[in-house]
Amino acid sequence: MPIPLRADFDAAGLRAAARRTKDAAQARRLLALAAVYDGVSRTEAARIGGVTVQIVRDWVVRFNAQGPTGLVDRKAPGQ
Repeated sequence: MPIPLRADFDAAGLRAAARRTKDAAQARRLLALAAVYDGVSRTEAARIGGVTVQIVRDWVVRFNAQGPTGLVDRKAPGQ
């Protein structure tokens, strides 16, 4: 069973955030999650985002925890 997206956002809000951001990767992630809010399968959202379903799941977890700012690229751990 897929992890549900948080209820305080919707597809239109994520698309608006994608238009405002200057980070292309964040915009791609927001648009993929907006498609999930619209009822598209996670597989189709992965195709939209150009990633695997597992990566979409990771985006959902980050989005649920931190909102749209959680989808900004972070520095990789390590040296």
